Amino acid sequence: MKTGVYFCNCGSNIADKISSAAVSEAAKSFPEGTYVTIVDFICSEDGKQQFEESLKAERPDRVVVAACSPRDHEATFRRCLTNVEMNPYLMQMVNIREQIAWVTEDPAAATEKAIGAIRGAVCRVRLQQPLEKKQLEVCPDALVIGAGPAGMKAALSLAEAGRSVVLVERTPFMGGLPVRFDELFPALECAPCMLEPLMGDLLHGDYAEKIELITMAEVVEVTGFYGNFIAKIRQKPRHVSLHECIGCGECVEACPATTLNVFNSSTSERKAIDFAFAGVLPNAPFLMEDVCIRSRGEICRACKDACPMGEDVVDLDEMETVIERTIGAIIIATGAGLYDASQVVGMGFGTLPDVYDALQFERMLSSTGPTGGEIMTADGGAPSSVAIIHCVGSLDDAHKPYCSGICCQYAFKFNHMITAKLPEATITHYHRELVVPGKEAHSLFHHAVENKNSSLKRYNSIGDLAITRNSSGQLLVNFEGGADTVDMVILCPAVTPAEGADELSAMLDVSRDSFGFYRELHGRMDAAQSTIKGIYLAGACQEPMDVRTAMLEGMASVGYTLAGLQPGRTIEIEPITAEVDETRCSGCRLCGSVCPYHAITFNVEQNVSAVNAVLCHGCGTCVTACPSGAITGHHFTNEQIMAEIEGVLK
Repeated sequence: MKTGVYFCNCGSNIADKISSAAVSEAAKSFPEGTYVTIVDFICSEDGKQQFEESLKAERPDRVVVAACSPRDHEATFRRCLTNVEMNPYLMQMVNIREQIAWVTEDPAAATEKAIGAIRGAVCRVRLQQPLEKKQLEVCPDALVIGAGPAGMKAALSLAEAGRSVVLVERTPFMGGLPVRFDELFPALECAPCMLEPLMGDLLHGDYAEKIELITMAEVVEVTGFYGNFIAKIRQKPRHVSLHECIGCGECVEACPATTLNVFNSSTSERKAIDFAFAGVLPNAPFLMEDVCIRSRGEICRACKDACPMGEDVVDLDEMETVIERTIGAIIIATGAGLYDASQVVGMGFGTLPDVYDALQFERMLSSTGPTGGEIMTADGGAPSSVAIIHCVGSLDDAHKPYCSGICCQYAFKFNHMITAKLPEATITHYHRELVVPGKEAHSLFHHAVENKNSSLKRYNSIGDLAITRNSSGQLLVNFEGGADTVDMVILCPAVTPAEGADELSAMLDVSRDSFGFYRELHGRMDAAQSTIKGIYLAGACQEPMDVRTAMLEGMASVGYTLAGLQPGRTIEIEPITAEVDETRCSGCRLCGSVCPYHAITFNVEQNVSAVNAVLCHGCGTCVTACPSGAITGHHFTNEQIMAEIEGVLK
């Protein structure tokens, strides 16, 4: 068997440490039929041409390329083999740059290591078999998880391009957190006014038929791979028909059961059947089963009987359903949440009245909130003094070490809105750092600085502050040995990953960073791609960001989706997969339990496992787990691996 070894000098990267002459001399002791060709830069255009011309002239049966990392150029050299009509899987790469030349100081030792590694590759490649890629048609449609600004923008843009989109939202409404706000920094635009045209287009626009909105739902299982994902979506019962409800609210008035409204940060009550908040889209109430008096075994049809649109609009017997959809790409746009300020000692959150976090105060400012937009203390009066505390849990190794980036801007927005509603109120900002990036953010900052009723005080650590009450019941901000008396405290907590990010990450096998946000493929060059091909990131699920940036990220994810998945296009499936020898399979099912891609099924009648080659990624987990040795990993057989080890050790 003739084996060609192509040694790349890589300029001085390899040649300075590894002697190509010594490698050529050592090759005489390699298995019979081995020859060595030296190339200066085999990945360059001239180098690839020289490589291909040599392959045509020599016609080796197997090829070894000793160069850089296979992650860099294995695909490049496989294409070269294909160009000369050789099977690309009859080549083996040896990484003599990163793994030897760059980490071994002594040239003699580096050369000796390289000779052993190349000998092992020659022994291994002689056992490699020709493999063929499979062509598979792709599904051009997409699943968008999360109907906040980024998710809505992505879904509508895909629909405008002619793609069908499944838009899954775990809450009963669209818009994410911003739709609950009255105004957005930096230009103080009305948030619902800005988002409602987008939501209207999603529900009733020219491309609405391309978008399947599924609210009160979660993705519970995803199998497959880029171009051919199969998603299972669990939808909770709304008990109200979105198609037939006119949003009149008669059912709400009739309902006898009440509870706290979590969408108003539990600062107001709602009925068991109610709208999430006024002006919500879709404009329909939903029934909380655990609040409804029917959950206690009592009979009640008050909401159903009150509906003027007929018997079928309110369905008290509606059950949870599981919906299955085939899509080609997945866009994660699950947004973010706020750090629990009660975890920060001394802030009084959850224990002292009139201490609010940013989301609670946003709802107080909103015209659809619990106070109709009026700023009120717990006793119903207007505060004459307000403290805004920045960096609650941010820039703190005991909580969240990063800066959330947007908190200062909304804190200065609060300053502006408080002054507009209560011109005589004094406002004190307690800040650790100030972050006001961009060409517009400075306006709110300067408004606060120039306001005669506003002041800024800097602290070094959140431990320098403590919120208490005096004997008269007034709030005190204890700072630097003194105490400022205020009527209301607003906390600006760190921005954190949204609830459920850990479960979704585990299900999709998408990695997260040390802070819990989804990890980008590359933080600068590929920030909209996750570490899994075909799964993209949009918005604050990857890091704290404002609405503008979130929508831009949504468009970036759309760009990747449209570029990669086109109707009629096929994708190639790598043939490096696992295969079960049914005669040796004991039926223990261990392989199926460890497969991260759900590629292994079990035939109960024959008591054997089987690998779906389309779903398999060739990771080898099942091969190592199989106690019977019944599974073979193509291109990584035990014989090939042992031959390489023996070659290295000779």
